[in-house]
Amino acid sequence: MKKSIGAKSLAYPTPAWIVGSYDMFGNANAMTAAWGGICCSEPPCISVSMRKATYTYANIMEKEAFTINIPSEKYVKETDYFGMASGKDVDKFEKTGLTAVKSDLVYAPYIEEFPIVLECKLVHSFELGLHTQFIGEIIDIKADESVLDKKGNPVIKKLKPIIYSPERNYYGVGELLGKAFSIGMEK
Repeated sequence: MKKSIGAKSLAYPTPAWIVGSYDMFGNANAMTAAWGGICCSEPPCISVSMRKATYTYANIMEKEAFTINIPSEKYVKETDYFGMASGKDVDKFEKTGLTAVKSDLVYAPYIEEFPIVLECKLVHSFELGLHTQFIGEIIDIKADESVLDKKGNPVIKKLKPIIYSPERNYYGVGELLGKAFSIGMEK
């Protein structure tokens, strides 16, 4: 029998993404976000939600662009830091030693050291209560060759993305369970 645990912001897994933006002075900023995912195939779009109180919220509203940076496990400390410090108060790139690179497609920075970057233009924003959901059309994806297979697709075991769990922990990727759109046919 299942026990009711109430209405909560709870889903598994959630990403540990770093959202890149420029502030009103043209300074690179980045924040950690876990509320997000792919929301459309054609055109390719991604959603990410954040509170109005964040520095990144105002940046995205003003610049209408952002990047989604997918860090690998070795950057878990930096990922956590980006979620704790505010770009209003500190240069997070200087503090972490990571490199902000200006996208040539959207007005937002990406993080050189992270293996996957999605460059997005803002197409919609929706106020949902405490959070605003931003929908970005993915204009391009940049990937380190070291995380790609022979066909040019990212390999999750090479990428080693960080997974966030709502009880405030970070995890790595587990073992392969089966091939999608295939294993279900074995019934």
